[in-house]
Amino acid sequence: MGAYILRRLLLVIPTLLGIMIINFSLVQFVPGGPIEQVLANMQGQGDVFGGFAGEGTDFSAEEATGAASDYIGARGLPPEFIEQLEREFGFDKPPVERFFDMLWNYMRLDFGESYFRSVSVIDLIIEKMPVSISLGLWSTLIAYLVSIPLGIRKAVRDGSSFDTWTSGLIIVAYAIPGFLFAILLLVLFAGGSYYQIFPLRGLTSDNWEDLSLLGKVADYFWHITLPVVASTISAFATLTLLTKNSFLDEIKKHYVMTARAKGLKESRVLYGHVFRNAMLIVIAGFPAVFIGVFFTGSLIIETIFSLDGLGRLGFEAAVARDYPIIFGTLFIFGLIGLVVGILSDLMYVIVDPRIDFEKREG
Repeated sequence: MGAYILRRLLLVIPTLLGIMIINFSLVQFVPGGPIEQVLANMQGQGDVFGGFAGEGTDFSAEEATGAASDYIGARGLPPEFIEQLEREFGFDKPPVERFFDMLWNYMRLDFGESYFRSVSVIDLIIEKMPVSISLGLWSTLIAYLVSIPLGIRKAVRDGSSFDTWTSGLIIVAYAIPGFLFAILLLVLFAGGSYYQIFPLRGLTSDNWEDLSLLGKVADYFWHITLPVVASTISAFATLTLLTKNSFLDEIKKHYVMTARAKGLKESRVLYGHVFRNAMLIVIAGFPAVFIGVFFTGSLIIETIFSLDGLGRLGFEAAVARDYPIIFGTLFIFGLIGLVVGILSDLMYVIVDPRIDFEKREG
């Protein structure tokens, strides 16, 4: 197993390098880089920095406004000003040199500073991480806590009316777009047209610091309920049906019939023998499922519920062409995704030691 893990870890390097090369190359062909964004903003052609502090370069807001008022019009912007912007953003170097400089900095865990916020990329990620972790963690746990018992129940009662109507219910839930369900929750329970039960925005209340420990916990769950429900609604179908089918496959095997013939109780057969084998693929896939929920749909959910998480951070960075955030988060989460793939394989071995990836590769 050690040799397999080593090979997988070594494959992370070229895979991550390929991801960075492809995305860096594509960005070079996208019109409207950060310098163009600054100039367009100064000339009143767009306000792409609505969510940014506007302090990324050596120019203050007053200086930028003054420069704009002096040069907008027939006189245009001075070439010296544009050249200084290029030096500030590092665009005075050719793309290949900028790419290798970026990789060298990433190897030293230096992910740079946002162009427009004067905050390091790592600090921004740490600041936004709690929101996205909250959504991903609770959504994954709830999906597993509901889907596994429901899938087992459906397998035991396969073909019954319970199996039929629950299948219909989870398929309908899977078909509902997450953003549409989120809006429905806001209308029904957040003061839209009916009830004002849950808060409309944010992860905590304004007076959160003044609350007791129990009050902080209650306030946190009060705010996180609707976003978690909205992000979880489509996760039940896949896990439930996967659990059901896994149990059905195991129930039909000879060792189950032998255990029943010995007079073991049905609960003992199901949870003492079938559960471990049937849950192999479900439990082993937990890291990948968590990462999937962590990122999938986070932008829409965070926007609807006014949560300042990684989804909105990435969107704002893409709109404003804030390259340090774009490539920094791409590198970090690409690396996390590749490592999680290795952890998923390790989970298979932990759940079922009979699996040997080295022999299978050989």
